[in-house]
Amino acid sequence: MLTTLQTAYTDTRAGDLAWCLGKDELPALAVLDRELPGTAEGATPAAPSAQVQLRLLGASHQVLLDSPRGRCSETVACMPGSSAQLPVGVARRIAGWDYAFAARIETLSRGSFAGRAQELLALVADHPNGLAGTFPGDPLAFTAMLVQYRGGSVLWRTWHAYPQEGRLVATRSALVAQP
Repeated sequence: MLTTLQTAYTDTRAGDLAWCLGKDELPALAVLDRELPGTAEGATPAAPSAQVQLRLLGASHQVLLDSPRGRCSETVACMPGSSAQLPVGVARRIAGWDYAFAARIETLSRGSFAGRAQELLALVADHPNGLAGTFPGDPLAFTAMLVQYRGGSVLWRTWHAYPQEGRLVATRSALVAQP
């Protein structure tokens, strides 16, 4: 799903992004809810057992997952008062899950940036588990998210585009059910 976010583009530097686990639900400009099959112990593949919510914020993204194993909340955003930078990688145990997070920042030429932005927006806009929002004023300023369930794991990727810097922030997160 692709939408135009009804807010000013305030998240203007890739270096301003911070990562946080466990943050309460923040106001969202766009939301995509999905049920994921078989993520609880003993669940049959056809039975939905976890709810994941992709949330586009005025300051980037939040992913909320609720399951019988527990809740996970990941936020990557410009958070007022936060001095924490976006980590390259994190691994934690969260409520019956092994959680892993990785981030990278790419700097691209103007032409490469435009091509990559269009490619990512097309990928996410047409995906049933994808959510992307462009910011008014620049169609290359966007946040995009994609979630999937694979073999007992919940995986999501996000992209945050900063055309004025020619920078693209890509994150990859995974929740793997503990035995």
